[in-house]
Amino acid sequence: MQIIQTSDFKKNLAKLPEEIQKLYQIQADRFLAHSYDPRLHVKKVRDLKLAFSFRITRRYRVFFYFQNPDTAIFFMIDHRKDAYRNI
Repeated sequence: MQIIQTSDFKKNLAKLPEEIQKLYQIQADRFLAHSYDPRLHVKKVRDLKLAFSFRITRRYRVFFYFQNPDTAIFFMIDHRKDAYRNI
């Protein structure tokens, strides 16, 4: 599996607290190993046809879609309350 991060994703990730960035890396590694690892809590995003999300913590989410079976595009990372408003 390959992960491609959009420029907006990278900017938002850099703005997050350091602790959340560390937890993101743990979850991203799990995603690379198995994209539907139950610890990720992957869910389909209702308002976006092809988008999915997974948890970093109970409050932070990563939003992504599959470009192909071997590539995921990470396009948003944010606090849950803000992320769903911005979709």
